[in-house]
Amino acid sequence: MSNEQAVARFSNPAPLGLAGFALTTWLLSMINAGWFTGDSMNMVLAVALAYGGTAQIIAGVMELPRGNTFGVTAFVSYGAFWWSFALFVLFLHDKVPSAFVGWYLFMWGVFTFYMWIASLRAARALQLIFLALWITFFLLAAGEWTGMAGLHTAGGYVGLITALLAFYLSAAEVINETHHRVVLPVGAPGASR
Repeated sequence: MSNEQAVARFSNPAPLGLAGFALTTWLLSMINAGWFTGDSMNMVLAVALAYGGTAQIIAGVMELPRGNTFGVTAFVSYGAFWWSFALFVLFLHDKVPSAFVGWYLFMWGVFTFYMWIASLRAARALQLIFLALWITFFLLAAGEWTGMAGLHTAGGYVGLITALLAFYLSAAEVINETHHRVVLPVGAPGASR
């Protein structure tokens, strides 16, 4: 059996990973944008552990037999991000200086920046997700370093855009596959990745 035939036997895990990422990012970004207070964080943490973290890691592992290095790296990494974020908020938030939190966010921005460069050969929708996400991380990092609430709020709004883009690509992949035609375009080069 050829590699292409073997990959065809596995379902596409990307819509699951994208949806887990989108929903969790949307919830946290509503708090970062100032729509809700930190009192809403418990719901973010629950979703971060169950959907943003666990479902994305499952999606990443499902990319292994498909031979999708980008998908494995993205989904497992951002799933781990959500787990680390939830653990930090639950147990360590009052024990880590803001400047160090800024470095945590900045380094996630660096990772996301090179993933964005890798995505430049993929569908336009995926490129836009990674573009918006690295900007989100850098704005949030700058907000932690400077204490400027406006940067944090801006990061929240760009995070909301990131989540909408990820929801769109998740929906497009599910709907297009189900209908066996392009209902929601994702932009060339012809496929989501």
